[in-house]
Amino acid sequence: MPANPLILKIVDAKYVENLTLLLTFNNGEQRLCDFLPLSLKGVCQKLQDPDYFKSFRIDPFSVDWNNEIGFAPEFLYKHSKPSF
Repeated sequence: MPANPLILKIVDAKYVENLTLLLTFNNGEQRLCDFLPLSLKGVCQKLQDPDYFKSFRIDPFSVDWNNEIGFAPEFLYKHSKPSF
């Protein structure tokens, strides 16, 4: 294990279409994340509103919606696919 492991962070996010964002991680990777499967339950259903979904911001580590909905960068990395 490295002495100084990289703490994964999202440094940029761009709206692509529907419920998909292009996420740029601090390891240099860009990945597409489809939030549809994540928007089916609980408070995350708010993400189905296109205006609300597009109102995301980058906080110090990840993507955030109005301090109501946020996901760990590691979770988003795992639930996204490489962008080509």
